[in-house]
Amino acid sequence: MPRRGVVELRRIEDKVSRQVRFSKRRAGLFKKAFELSLLCDAEVSLLVFSPAGKLYEYASASIEDTYDRYQQFAGAETTVNEDQNRNDNQDEASLDLQSQVKEIATWSVQNNAEESDANELEQLENLLRNALRETRSKKMQMLGTQNSGGSTSSAQNCKESRDHGTRCPDLNCASGE
Repeated sequence: MPRRGVVELRRIEDKVSRQVRFSKRRAGLFKKAFELSLLCDAEVSLLVFSPAGKLYEYASASIEDTYDRYQQFAGAETTVNEDQNRNDNQDEASLDLQSQVKEIATWSVQNNAEESDANELEQLENLLRNALRETRSKKMQMLGTQNSGGSTSSAQNCKESRDHGTRCPDLNCASGE
């Protein structure tokens, strides 16, 4: 049986050949992810964006749950200098949020919601959901640091939320805003 030749790793110039290779390799990658999750009882999530920007995903469990688990794991590896890390995390979260907003803006420029299929709309929904989750998280962190000083009351938080047109962070708030 003849051996396969070594594939030279460089960009494929022919567009059709590149698309065929992408499809075959993507299928192989997803097959390996499935096999890994099945054989080893591993939790696997895989996201692939095509050169055209189309999303392909595989998850042995919920992608959101796997991502949350990853965030918890990554958050558990803190260093001694927590203040520096906190500032770095805020900068990273801000950059991550900015990149998500840019991705949403790019999507809206490239796609018309009325002409999009269900997968594209689901992709947009996930982008918006993640951006909203991160925004709320950052807001709660900021409110938490304000409240730790004892200078801001629950009623004042509620009033500030109303003034800014946002939802009150106090879950026990009677205003429900």
